[in-house]
Amino acid sequence: MRILGLDYGAKTVGVAVSDALGITAQALETVTRERETKLRRTVARIAELCEQYEISKIVLGLPLLMSDEIGDRAQKAMEFGEMLKKRTGLEVIMWDERLTTVAADEVLDEMGVRGRHNRKAVIDQIAAGFILQEYLDAQSAKEQRI
Repeated sequence: MRILGLDYGAKTVGVAVSDALGITAQALETVTRERETKLRRTVARIAELCEQYEISKIVLGLPLLMSDEIGDRAQKAMEFGEMLKKRTGLEVIMWDERLTTVAADEVLDEMGVRGRHNRKAVIDQIAAGFILQEYLDAQSAKEQRI
């Protein structure tokens, strides 16, 4: 039961995958595109990863505004989620991702990763890992309460 975690951005999608037990998340890759509206290849690549890793569901970051409102970025993420559902046939869970990129930035600082190009190459993957790990932790806590 592997789960895919995604951090959707204007030109990139960070990808993370869980272990087979659904306990930990690992950064996997960053899918890039030239323009925000060019999504066909991005969706196709994610569908390939779902097949390759035998994914059972997708957790997609939902960038809500700090006021809990759905802004433009969140709306685009939800539309992307619908595209993924149609293409993969998998459940897509929208997960509050506020501050995950900030947390990913802090991890890169701690690791001593410098330079915009070096950071951009991995920040979306790390953010996807945080999104997925938060989801996995919430599911684990929910199961423990039952």
